[in-house]
Amino acid sequence: MKILKFGGSSIENPERIRQVINIIEQQPEQVSVVFSAFGGVTDQLIQCSLHALAGNPVYESILSKLSDRHFSAVRELIPVSNQSGVLAQVKIQFNALEDVLHGVFLVKERTARTLDYIMSFGERISAYIISEAMNASGIATEYLDARQVIRTDDQFGSAQVDFEITNRNIADYFNKHSKIQVVTGFIASSETGETTTLGRSGSDYTAAILAGALQTDSLEIWTDVDGILTANPNLVKKAFTIPELSYEEAMELSHFGAKVIFPSTMRPAMGSNIPIWIKNTFNPEARGTRISSNSANGKMIKGITSIDSISLLNIQGSGMVGVVGVSMRLFAALAKERINVILISQASSEHSICLAVERAQATRARKALEKEFYHELNSKQIDSIEQDDDSGIIAVVGDGMKHHSGTSGRMFSALGKNGINVVAIAQGSSERNISAVIATKDISKALSALHDAFFLSRTKTIHLYLAGTGLIGRTLLDQIRQQHQVLSVENNIEIRIVGITNTRTMVLNEEGVPVESALECVEKNGRPSDLKVFTEAIHKFNLPNSIFIDCTASEKVSELYGDLLTVNIAVVTPNKKANSASFEQYTQLRKIMRDHDVKFLYETNVCAGLPVINTLTDLLLSGDTVQRIEAVLSGTLNYIFSSFTEGKKFSDVVMEAKKLGYTEPDPRDDLSGMDVARKMLILARETGLPLELSDIQVESLIPENCQGNLSIDEFLQRLKEADVSFEQLRNEAESKNQKLRYRALLEDGKISVGLTAVDSTHPFYSLSGSDNIIRFITKRYSDRPMVIRGPGAGAEVTAAGVFADLIRIGNNIR
Repeated sequence: MKILKFGGSSIENPERIRQVINIIEQQPEQVSVVFSAFGGVTDQLIQCSLHALAGNPVYESILSKLSDRHFSAVRELIPVSNQSGVLAQVKIQFNALEDVLHGVFLVKERTARTLDYIMSFGERISAYIISEAMNASGIATEYLDARQVIRTDDQFGSAQVDFEITNRNIADYFNKHSKIQVVTGFIASSETGETTTLGRSGSDYTAAILAGALQTDSLEIWTDVDGILTANPNLVKKAFTIPELSYEEAMELSHFGAKVIFPSTMRPAMGSNIPIWIKNTFNPEARGTRISSNSANGKMIKGITSIDSISLLNIQGSGMVGVVGVSMRLFAALAKERINVILISQASSEHSICLAVERAQATRARKALEKEFYHELNSKQIDSIEQDDDSGIIAVVGDGMKHHSGTSGRMFSALGKNGINVVAIAQGSSERNISAVIATKDISKALSALHDAFFLSRTKTIHLYLAGTGLIGRTLLDQIRQQHQVLSVENNIEIRIVGITNTRTMVLNEEGVPVESALECVEKNGRPSDLKVFTEAIHKFNLPNSIFIDCTASEKVSELYGDLLTVNIAVVTPNKKANSASFEQYTQLRKIMRDHDVKFLYETNVCAGLPVINTLTDLLLSGDTVQRIEAVLSGTLNYIFSSFTEGKKFSDVVMEAKKLGYTEPDPRDDLSGMDVARKMLILARETGLPLELSDIQVESLIPENCQGNLSIDEFLQRLKEADVSFEQLRNEAESKNQKLRYRALLEDGKISVGLTAVDSTHPFYSLSGSDNIIRFITKRYSDRPMVIRGPGAGAEVTAAGVFADLIRIGNNIR
């Protein structure tokens, strides 16, 4: 024999009740079934009583709707020929309920005893209707009011079961009745015959009491999920069903917020070693979760759970050190106020004790402690009793922790990498649970980070925000699309794009936008762009493993980096504005990186996708010293001077480069040399030089006659007037078998940027097209300098460099 229990969501309407009856009918062995009230009815009964207590006649309309709902269920579930008797019985019950509520309305009093009686009608009526519906469908049943067999004390609202009498009553009753028993959940009776209720999840408890008394083969709790999940699916989208749990693991998970099953349910079954199954009414084929004495399945962690609405109380002071009885007084004071302590943590120094309580009880708890330790507070033996109402608890649970080292290391590493501060820690000697107190706002982020760390350790989910959908941004999205499946299958990296913004529109979706149509989403379905709203959403989402990619050239966007890094959101960018701003800002960003252990990668600031910054960093970290850096850092200017050959005019070459897309929309941005100066400034700062942009000697290629507030067309027209002077420079270089190159030079702590001529022995001589080249002369590379050469511009290589930085961060996620 086994006991089945169906909750309110399983029997919310006639259609679901028919599904439940079908499940019962297909059981291969003898069963008895426990039912809750129809979905939402208990809450409505409480609401009715509150309105009646307040003298508000609106309770009558709520009661009328409740009765209509139950009468309607009878009419849908039971043939017309059998309805009259059932309707009459249901009417009698509602008349009795109406009388009680009217009494509350008149005397303006509602005791705990009265409330229990009012709430009992939900289960009494639902179980009766379902029993008659089962009889009508050919399944022989008997209706059992649990008040006949379950005996409790008179602690109304959460009565304690007298198991000796209850077990005897249940055994005697079932020995005399062979039909399927349809039992009311949640309710019982006191020794004097008064109606009591069994408290939170009372119907589950009823089923467990029956199972324990009858020593059944199993107990099945049917609900609306496929079992107990590894985490709350509303907070962790990748949560999945746990196939096996031990009683102790299930106890820990239920204590810390897993609402599918409660500790009281497990005690009677646990005492008789009866397996408990958590099944899904709406997916009966699913295996569900089995809870038993032995659940070893090789998993170190079984679940991750949380409690929010927690307050933390911290008591500290030198007068507590070595003093016997402080903890005893603390717990006695709280017990006197009937305040439950959820978590306690004390340092070995005995200087402080912190404890977690429900937020609703926090102020009362603090006042009780202040009263208890009044003299110690006055004499400053205890400094203060602090109350923090913005806390929650997360916990990882699993019997396997006791056999594995490194669990806490993995847990706190995952939290730390995502910028989640741990305020207090607790772990029992059973090593079955590690709990941590964190800020409420970080609970969802923490659960996701821990779930990835313990259950999806091979899969690393990156939450991506992209600013800029110009040429580089578009190309990056296309590269991500092309590699998305490969990264997932071969590298276990899943990229979830949760936000895209440009100067016109933006899209934000915590669940992620489709990678295949990300650009279309922002262009066709986006809302007006607002950088402030975009960044506020990033903070609100508070997703783990978040990366912000800036593919703009905007100074305004670059000013966001510090704020993002502070909340442990990594930044990847080809935008040079932040690193070439003031040296103070440059150093501040690096301090934030160190303080928060967060990545800020900008390989593409210099030479697009070429490995310049990483190479320089590796040289310096390995103890090498830079003596000189010489480079051609503008693919645009190198194209111009490589193409500026005999028979071509300088202005025509500039026009050609603009048409090919090599220059900025305004070629003066390239010809000014400031872009090259910014790149060399970044390299100089990477070597440790505290230089500013104003320290750099920059030779502009914009002729004097082209200065001033000119339109682009006016500038290009006037540039023709300088063709002769540029021709003279080229001729002079060619006469010496040299070529013109726009070079950046770092030497003796100074930077110069300008046009120079190099001969055939110089590595820059053979440079062609839009290539960049950089030459490092260091202590180790002095005789034969290190040279890096390749495409230094172009959307494909720049986006590829950004993508590489993105993957680099993904590979380091733990």
